[in-house]
Amino acid sequence: MFGNFLIGLREGLEASLVVCILVAYLVKTGNRRQLPPLWAGVGIAVTLSLAFGALLQFGSSTLTFQAKEALGGTLSVLSVALVTWMVFWMRRTARHLKSELQDKLDAALAVGTGALVVTSFFAVGREGLETSLFIWTAVQATGDGVRPLTGALLGLATSVVLGWLFYKGALRINLAKFFRWTGAMLVVVAAGVLAYGIHDLQEAGILPGLHSLAFDISTTIPPDSWYGTLVKGVFNFQPDPTALQVVVWSLYLIPVMAFFLAPGRTRPVSQPEATEAPTAG
Repeated sequence: MFGNFLIGLREGLEASLVVCILVAYLVKTGNRRQLPPLWAGVGIAVTLSLAFGALLQFGSSTLTFQAKEALGGTLSVLSVALVTWMVFWMRRTARHLKSELQDKLDAALAVGTGALVVTSFFAVGREGLETSLFIWTAVQATGDGVRPLTGALLGLATSVVLGWLFYKGALRINLAKFFRWTGAMLVVVAAGVLAYGIHDLQEAGILPGLHSLAFDISTTIPPDSWYGTLVKGVFNFQPDPTALQVVVWSLYLIPVMAFFLAPGRTRPVSQPEATEAPTAG
């Protein structure tokens, strides 16, 4: 549940920040009349994301067991790739996200209303589609549709509240640090999802080694115990992984985490842009 809360919070906060930056910029530049097209683009993006999630859920329910495992495993690998790209992209751009979005908005305003709808749609839609895909794969990994969805919804609700506080100027944090540390936690969550994806592909017969276990501590950490459920919900931990799962998990987590936490070059920006969200005033 915590992992899905983190996904909802992280992705939702990205979208909330994007929206509050766009709205505040329109208000400050005297373009309030362009707010309806902006909200239209946001609404279309949210609707498409929900439809995508529903399509994954109901479309996969008609598949055979092997086909469903193959689909789940393939989408798990894809979602991990997208989330990995996302956390590195945000780590690189968090410090100058505001100016980048404002430049895009200026270009859209110069073109017309349709361009503004498209700009807001793509700005929010990417996070929405990534969230739907990652949450769906997490639900398949845990086999429990209630707690992952509850965690994701709580994370999204929290992100909306935080976005509103940013917009009102009531909350100021260092966004670069926030996205850095939540990104590191997401890398751990993604490693677990990737391991489950590998297991799905093994069950589908696409990858070998389904019965070659690396270890089995099910008696020590029963999956149905409260602490087994806790570590599974937070880290996607499996007490009896295959050897291939452990190898892939290690090959992903260790280098990705090392690259993500390594000091990187970022172009200098003013302190307010790095730590403050735009306000409507």
